[in-house]
Parts: sequence; structure tokens; C-alpha cells
Amino acid sequence: MTGRIGLIAGSGPFPVVFSKKAAQKGLRVYAVGYHGETDPALLDSVELLEIIHIGQIKRLIRFFKHNRISEAVMIGAIQKPNSIRELRPDLKAVSLLASMRHDTHDDRVLRGFAKILEEEGIQIRPSTFLIPELLAQEGCWTKRKPDKEDQPDIELGWQMAKEIGRLDIGQCVVVSNGTVLAVEAVDGTDSTIRRGGKLSKGRAVVVKVCKPNQDFRFDVPAVGFQTIRTMQESGAKVLVIEAGKSLVYDREEMIRHADAWDISIVALSKGI
Repeated sequence: MTGRIGLIAGSGPFPVVFSKKAAQKGLRVYAVGYHGETDPALLDSVELLEIIHIGQIKRLIRFFKHNRISEAVMIGAIQKPNSIRELRPDLKAVSLLASMRHDTHDDRVLRGFAKILEEEGIQIRPSTFLIPELLAQEGCWTKRKPDKEDQPDIELGWQMAKEIGRLDIGQCVVVSNGTVLAVEAVDGTDSTIRRGGKLSKGRAVVVKVCKPNQDFRFDVPAVGFQTIRTMQESGAKVLVIEAGKSLVYDREEMIRHADAWDISIVALSKGI
């Protein structure tokens, strides 16, 4: 590990969290962000921030090479472009997409993208390698524990979340009274919780796990205070995450508000 690290930053708070942790450990962070995705606050916690359009792979590589970056991480979600104006594919991007043919599932595209960078001498590392302390610890974290009525929903939610992960659809489901109410798609976890909460009558169980074939270089399941707030607003009462394989941004704040709102947070290493 050199004294510097590259960061490919999508949306959400984790790029900022990572950058601050890296700085605390003596690393200088050189970040590439995306128009309309990356939090501008990231600029305050990195050495340099280059904002590009989706598809500008050559520009990303040029930025990293100019700043002598040989290792990088990919953190945060990147939404698929809503219009052609948001997409600026260069020749490398076109070549990558052509190699995918009709299989453009996120994981395959990301692996292909990582391979291009590694061929240029830029190794993609798991986003968790610097911050193992943010991985979820097994157990029930809150005063409220799931009751007997919650247990079947937790088991069903775990099975369904693993299955949609295997199919590369999403990582989160909402379950109530033995029925799957919402499945995560491109709209993300918070929207999934809101959709399920509207149908749950106040007893929804939210389960978010890693994919069975999870590549920890990208798309690690993550939760934070925003997750708990969305659950409270939507009437969900139990959050289940995967111990050792989920990132937790602000554990203490999550627990404090979950206790105040009578919400359970449970980290399991496997389904019930």
C-alpha cells in the first residue's frame, strides 16, 4: 500500500466516510466522481476530486495515472442514465459494452470495468479493506428484539433476499405476515422500504443481505441512520442485515433512534 489511494465515488454518504477514515490512516485520497451522483461534500475530505460523466473511462484512467494511483476502490451507487445526455461513452466504454453483448447485469459490467483498470495498472480493492470496523457485528443491537410473529418473516425475507441477489436484481426485501411486499430494484433500498411499508399495516420486516456470489470490490450492502428513519416513516419494525458482510455508517445513531422508535436491528451470519 502506497501513501495514496484512488476512489471512484458514486452517491450516498459512504465515499465521504471512506475518505475520512483513509485520511485518519495516513492515506491521501484522489477521487473521481460523477455528475449528478457524487456528494459535493467529498471535496472537503480528499486531495483532489475530478467530476466526470458516466462512460469517460479514459479520462478516469488518465486522472489516476497523473496522480500515481496504483490502487483504488469503488464506493457508492451509480444510477443508470435516464437520458443519452448523461452518458459520454469513450472508446473503452463502447468496447466494454460491446463485449457484454446482451448481458449487461451490473456485476458483469463492473467486473469488466475493473479488468480494464487492472490492465492499466490500477488494482481495484474491496471497499472494506481499510475499514473493517464498519462491518456489522452479529447479534441484536437494540432493546426491542424480534418476537415470535417476526421470526417466520425474517426467515422468508432472508431466503427471498438471497434469491434476488443470486439473480442480480437487488439485495433487499420487505416482508409482512408471510408475504413479500416489496423487492429492491433500481430504485434502491429506501424506496423499497417505502413501497413495502405502505402495504404492511405497521409490522414490516426489512431484510438486506449480500448476494450469494458477492464481489466485495463493489456494491457491498450498506445501512445507516437514513435506513432507520425511512423504516420509522414507513411503519417497518425489524431490520435484518448480514453480519460481517454489511457496512454500517453510523451504528450508534442508528441504535439510539431505533430504540426511541421501537425498531429492532438484528445482524445474522445466516438465516434463522
